[in-house]
Amino acid sequence: MLKAQQFIEQFAQNETLDESLYPLVRDICEEVKLKGDRALKNYNLTFDHVKTDQLEVAQSKLKEAYDNLDETTRHALEQSYKRIKAYQEKIKTNMTQLKSEECYEIYHPIERVGIYVPGGKASYPSTVLMTATLAQVAGVKHITVVTPPQPDGICKEVLAVCFITGVNHVYQVGGAQSIAALTYGTDAIKKVDKIVGPGNQFVAYAKKYVFGQVGIDQIAGPTEIALIIDDTADLDAITYDVFAQAEHDEMARTYVISEDENVLNQLKTKITKALADAKRKDIISKSIAQHHYLILASNHDEACQVMNTIAPEHASIQTKAPKTYVEKIKYVGALFLGHYSPEVIGDYVAGPSHVLPTNQTARFSNGLTVNDFMTRNSVIQLTQQTFKEVAHSAEHIAHIESLYNHEKSIQIRN
Repeated sequence: MLKAQQFIEQFAQNETLDESLYPLVRDICEEVKLKGDRALKNYNLTFDHVKTDQLEVAQSKLKEAYDNLDETTRHALEQSYKRIKAYQEKIKTNMTQLKSEECYEIYHPIERVGIYVPGGKASYPSTVLMTATLAQVAGVKHITVVTPPQPDGICKEVLAVCFITGVNHVYQVGGAQSIAALTYGTDAIKKVDKIVGPGNQFVAYAKKYVFGQVGIDQIAGPTEIALIIDDTADLDAITYDVFAQAEHDEMARTYVISEDENVLNQLKTKITKALADAKRKDIISKSIAQHHYLILASNHDEACQVMNTIAPEHASIQTKAPKTYVEKIKYVGALFLGHYSPEVIGDYVAGPSHVLPTNQTARFSNGLTVNDFMTRNSVIQLTQQTFKEVAHSAEHIAHIESLYNHEKSIQIRN
């Protein structure tokens, strides 16, 4: 257990990405750029130990996977899809200004989007739901999914959700090589305009390497959750909120903040006891041992200070009065309030996307939304009267900057 200020000092020293991987990622990307599909198939064998004569999964397989879902799974996936779609439609930005106005913005869907769907320690149909649905609502015409190959084929639930969300192409390729393929294009895979979706450090660094040649959503670090709790919190539930985050991978980070030292000690005991019988224990135990923090705050403001310092992907407030934290917590990917809004609900069915900023990037970025799949441009059409009102100022600024042809462009219209 750490006191809040001790934690803040220690946290400033943390490194969450392994810079030594960057040269390897660069070499992988350049190999794909040079050799295309041949490189992708070789990397599938080398990294995933799967031989892929055909990189693309046939569209008929997507429909077949959907048709073969059991009723419970189909209902769960479709309910999630409908809630995500409804929420994204509600927040979609449209050009509402009247065209008679002299300055306004207009929005267009991105033409081609690539989505990375992890497939290492688990398969994630939820990632397809939380990305492809948004692209579909935005009106993206070409949606491509890449996901690591599996010995027995891509998870049927992933393929089924690709069918539900209208994905146009699914390719069996993962890691940095898939990001390179989406960026540069190969014989099989057409290059895209933007790449989204979570992945491991190889994927994160590949996005960093290709950014500028293609748009990206973020350079993601390890997944994380920070909770603020008091003596009204259900500590058994909190234990599994921690485990739920820790089971993603050994690098997952979990933080629990409280003003009550006794509550933190009780939680520590419960976590230790429950860990003995937890499923995915090998992953959870490593995450807990290396990246789990119990933090004692002296008051409400200090608890908020710690949360804002972490700027976590997920923040959960399970206290007597959770709404009192909303205005003071400024930096967070998604904020979950109360016992009945656990972070896991956000992973699957709440509505907002679970693709969120990590590694303190919530200080300057936001979770993925439908609007990230659109571009916007300004439209300027001034009346003669408005031009006359502003021309002198524009002309003078151009003169100050010694851009004399700018100045002349204004003068010639007077």
